Amino acid sequence: MSSGEDDLIARYFKPLAVAPGALGLSDDAAILPGHGDDMVVTVDAVVEGVHFLSDDPPDTVARKALRVNLSDLAAKGAEPAGFVLTLALRAPDVAWLTPFAAALGEDARLFNCPLLGGDTVSTPGPVMISITAFGRVPPGKMVRRDGARPGDLLIVSGTVGDATLGLALLQGADSPGLAAAARATLVERYRVPQPRLALARAVRVHASAAMDVSDGLMGDLAKLCRASGVSAVVEAAAVPLSAPARAWLSRDAALIGRLVSGGDDYEILCAMPEDRLAAFQVAAREAGAPVSVIGRVIAGQGAVELRDASGREIRLERRSYSHF
Repeated sequence: MSSGEDDLIARYFKPLAVAPGALGLSDDAAILPGHGDDMVVTVDAVVEGVHFLSDDPPDTVARKALRVNLSDLAAKGAEPAGFVLTLALRAPDVAWLTPFAAALGEDARLFNCPLLGGDTVSTPGPVMISITAFGRVPPGKMVRRDGARPGDLLIVSGTVGDATLGLALLQGADSPGLAAAARATLVERYRVPQPRLALARAVRVHASAAMDVSDGLMGDLAKLCRASGVSAVVEAAAVPLSAPARAWLSRDAALIGRLVSGGDDYEILCAMPEDRLAAFQVAAREAGAPVSVIGRVIAGQGAVELRDASGREIRLERRSYSHF
């Protein structure tokens, strides 16, 4: 006789497990065939009330859970190979699980990252989805955090701060003058990140160090600098902002601190020698991924500064989101 857990897996997740190595989710392990590449492994969890709101649509929760991991792979220069899933639920709610599984399957196909296996458990607490994602890079080519050197340029993909504003809107923040379409754009950036996998190869070829921006641009840059034994300066005017973020900032100049420290951007932050910039920009254009030079790596011991147009440091109340 099958268990409720077996039935749940068979109904919602076995149809997603199309990779031969997943064995139809019939075993306690999966097989990931080797191709002579290095395997890159990353894990991230999203927790109800922390990374997503209780009333967020289940399809957006599924996409966020997978995409935050794909963002890590992209920043390491890796191509997705597959993922395993741990799902902690209060109850097997059909109305929630059906769109969740459908969206997870759509993204698995879209990003060529098949489900390989996992575990489902019950919990009296908040819903939690943990994904471990696997990626491949050519031997020795994973881009680490510790390769930045003084003189390197600092580059970030996309725009920064949109997800922070989207969360603020969902929590009831006032945004006078912001059109409904702009508000919807910001909320979407919070709920459904866009992993920059199209940039993975260019990062692998040109960057000396890289990581994804998940906890806030300035805080994550500080992590990269500490790992590399350097410091950095960021020009506030060069930080790329979307049109809705600029409109909001025009009414509240102090907002810049929240935009560079709020988290949930899931863009790629990288350092690279100046003579690699032109080629990287060409590759980014071909990949359809916007990139911006925001500052420079300098000698030092992990300190990072945000400077205004006059060269004065902008003091930040905090530099990143922290769980504790």
